Amino acid sequence: MNQLLRMLLLVVILGFALMYGASALNSSEGFSGANTLTIYNWGDYIDPDLISEFEKESGIKVIYQTFDSNEAMMTKIEQGGTTFDISVPSEYAISKMKEENLLLPIDKSKLPNLKYINPRFMNLSFDPNNEYSIPYFWGTVGIVYNSEMLGGRTFKSWNDLWDPSLRNQILLVDGAREVIGFGLNSLHYSLNDTNEDHLQEAKAKLNKLTPNVKAIVGDEIKMLLANEEAAVGVVWSGDASEIMDANDKLDYVVPEEGSNLWFDNMVIPKTAKNVEGAHKFINFMLDPKHAAQNAEYVGYATPNAKALEYLPEDISGDKRFYPAPELTSKLEVYKNLGKKMLAHYNELFLEFKMHRK
Repeated sequence: MNQLLRMLLLVVILGFALMYGASALNSSEGFSGANTLTIYNWGDYIDPDLISEFEKESGIKVIYQTFDSNEAMMTKIEQGGTTFDISVPSEYAISKMKEENLLLPIDKSKLPNLKYINPRFMNLSFDPNNEYSIPYFWGTVGIVYNSEMLGGRTFKSWNDLWDPSLRNQILLVDGAREVIGFGLNSLHYSLNDTNEDHLQEAKAKLNKLTPNVKAIVGDEIKMLLANEEAAVGVVWSGDASEIMDANDKLDYVVPEEGSNLWFDNMVIPKTAKNVEGAHKFINFMLDPKHAAQNAEYVGYATPNAKALEYLPEDISGDKRFYPAPELTSKLEVYKNLGKKMLAHYNELFLEFKMHRK
């Protein structure tokens, strides 16, 4: 009998130990509660000092994890193995996440600082009335170039990239929507085009660009261009700003045929455990001084109108990164093209990359 009692006691102790271990593991892996907030964001996409300030102000511990693509982020949230309280997807991903019921609605009554967001960045097509998302950063896709390395030449058009004099001088960001998109734009087609003839025409034209393409890369594109390993890059505007800070010989342009106008917004995934804390964090980031600090650190354009007053004039007045509505009205937001068409875009991009080899 004593031996049986000892065995039962051992089972109980082991049970409590396993429960404690699972709790600790869940916390480290992003299972949030009232005193923790798990944020899932792009890499190097927030000023770390703001996280520390939020923790001090709110008493909430932040667990910060990163992703490198909208698709990777959506897959992880959809699988549900890890619970996130906040994520920062792009516009077409938000549309897709809404369709798949992966988001919780935003309670705007808990966001008094929402009044500082410029109205032209609210109520956009991917999230009418901002029911599920709040603007975080915005920007464009364009061409960054080192005029000094190119004998003084400049760029106005996507078609300038096909100049034979640029052989082995161009770096492309590793993104299907971006590369297929500028291929379509160069032909005066929409970057959301789903016409198969147009897509094949764009891919054929991109294949002709391959002699000029030195590499298709990820985040290292910033370092390579700043270090003058190549003279030209197709990049997001925020990356261009960072590159130009590191090397003032570079300039940035949005080509005349048009390009992508993108938005990254804060959302609350459906599996969130700390919805109250998520609203507190979103409102914290909407504070104009916090938004300005974050924009200056990250290098992307803030949608917070009041925050512009706290930014240096050489940042807020730079029309390359804060273009006027007259230009942005000519640009296109990525649409959610559906799983099948997005997969087709990825196939075309892969074929283009394979063609280079």
